[in-house]
Amino acid sequence: VFGDGQATTHVLSLGFALLAIPVAYWAATGLFGRRAGVFAAILSSVNPFLTYYAQETRMYSLVSLLALVLAAALVRVFVFRRRAFLPLYVGALTALIYTHNWGLFLGVGSVVALVPAWRATAPAERRAFLRDAAIAYGAVGLLYAPWLPSLLFQAANTGAPWSSRPTVADVFGPIARMLGGEAVPLALLLAGGAGLATIVKAPRAAAEPHDPAALRRTAVWVLIALPAAGLVVAWTASQISPAFASRYFAVFVGPVLLLAGVGLAHAGRLGLITIAIVVALWFTPVNGQLESKGNARLVAAKIKDDVYPGDLVVSVHPEQVAVLHYYLPAGLRYADPISLVRDPRVFDWRNALQRLQEARPSRVLDSYVSSLRPGQTLVLVNPIIRTGSWRAPWTTLVRKRSAQWQRQADRNPNLVRIGVQPRFGNRALPRGVRATLWRPPDGAGSVASTRT
Repeated sequence: VFGDGQATTHVLSLGFALLAIPVAYWAATGLFGRRAGVFAAILSSVNPFLTYYAQETRMYSLVSLLALVLAAALVRVFVFRRRAFLPLYVGALTALIYTHNWGLFLGVGSVVALVPAWRATAPAERRAFLRDAAIAYGAVGLLYAPWLPSLLFQAANTGAPWSSRPTVADVFGPIARMLGGEAVPLALLLAGGAGLATIVKAPRAAAEPHDPAALRRTAVWVLIALPAAGLVVAWTASQISPAFASRYFAVFVGPVLLLAGVGLAHAGRLGLITIAIVVALWFTPVNGQLESKGNARLVAAKIKDDVYPGDLVVSVHPEQVAVLHYYLPAGLRYADPISLVRDPRVFDWRNALQRLQEARPSRVLDSYVSSLRPGQTLVLVNPIIRTGSWRAPWTTLVRKRSAQWQRQADRNPNLVRIGVQPRFGNRALPRGVRATLWRPPDGAGSVASTRT
């Protein structure tokens, strides 16, 4: 609707992150009072995870927002028994699982979170409780049913080959990143936990379970069970089919910030001191600064005057084709280590790992070179491998193919190197890609002077 530029698409992500602030205030205030709402809103306004993904054209700020709405609606419907929020709960859960598959894990966590809510419900009201749960999850199932064939097809033919099976230790890194560092999670756990303990250990009134203190106590257990159970399910599922990444923890950001705000609000003076420290740590520029994910725009700007319609751009990192196509001039042809790309705006992940394994670099490169007409250029774009983090099946194979393609191009008698961008010198390696330009020998002389 508004265009496909960087600023335009980033504004959408930013809007979701900004909306999380008043939603956090609403979520906590309606359940635990105005002080809790203020604390939750403050934490949401400076959380590094939301700040980071508010600056990307990705779905993660929306995921965090929807998970926050889901948590608030879950407690309102099944703890405070406000049935008017049932459609909101259904809508939030449905939108979440359509937005990201990890929403399914939080959905399972929400079912587990119903257990403490059901146990705290008066026996006379349990039938109505189960009826509402059946209506809610039945409606979500019906709304999600059209996507099930696609989900099953993706699971069978795509999966997440860029991920590997996580260990127990792999859980703590994403949590620390979600909460903005190593010291902050500990501070929130200690101070927030102390505040939550005051709610859980509040004296039981004779009017239970409708006593406000009893409702808040149950709400705390529900909010703890929601992300905790979801994380256990996600970790377990990734042992079977690896799909584990720190950015996927967006589904837990909303509930965790809500819990942290409530806990700090009930921790007294300790909560005030802790939130001041946390805000100071989160507000430092390093936590709000987006690390550059790539340099495709820069590389495209440096080589755009040396490529012409009909030239062939080969990205050894296949999913980079789309971003290269976005920034490079029109009229170029595109390919990856598997084959020529019919639509450079998307990457076909169907059985991609198997297809990349079966594609022999020398054979594929020869076919690309033979497709060049006199004077045309082949642009070989390799990923810059900076660390040993490329260990998942997909990234390991891409790293291997990158070295093989560079070696094959260097040895190919029908190619002459005419330029490379960027040049590193003594500078640290950037994140992103490096483009090497080649031409058949009979066409190299006419452009060599302009491309060196």
